[in-house]
Amino acid sequence: MDTPLQIDFQGMEPDPKLQASIHERVGELETRFGHIIAARAVLKGPGGHHRTGTAYELNIHLSLPGGHEVNISRTPNLDERYGDVTFAINDAFKRARRRLQDRARKIRGDVKHHEPAPAATVRNIDASGDFGFLDTDDGREIYFHRNSVVNGQMSDLEPGVRVTFAETVGNQGPQASTVKVSG
Repeated sequence: MDTPLQIDFQGMEPDPKLQASIHERVGELETRFGHIIAARAVLKGPGGHHRTGTAYELNIHLSLPGGHEVNISRTPNLDERYGDVTFAINDAFKRARRRLQDRARKIRGDVKHHEPAPAATVRNIDASGDFGFLDTDDGREIYFHRNSVVNGQMSDLEPGVRVTFAETVGNQGPQASTVKVSG
């Protein structure tokens, strides 16, 4: 870090063990995610408020290269686990790791890639109009029921119509849990 870690205690006396724990965890974040320019942690002791009066809260502010910042602050819910200062610190640093991971992905330009939904052609529909079969692009036959058709568009389906689908395994073999008309 370019500047030393600042740790403030509010509503409680400074505790060297807690300071050491926070220092260690910020060091782990820096080791894991790269350079952190500056960091500030504010540990708030239990206050006198009737709803959160027994809860500890740790707010963390991290400054990263390129003007990026990560802030971890949240008033704990009515969760008695926050009455334990160790739990409050652990929870805050778990959230800090997740936020730093997300920020690092954005900085690197990583984007999640989703596989497109498989496509098929309606082969036939039963005379009752309750179910039908799809021919997949890889040559398989998939059963579907009218309840799996998105937006109840069963009337839009006829042989030759292109659809996308989500496949599951049913009692009789593969079936489409979701069928959506393409385009």
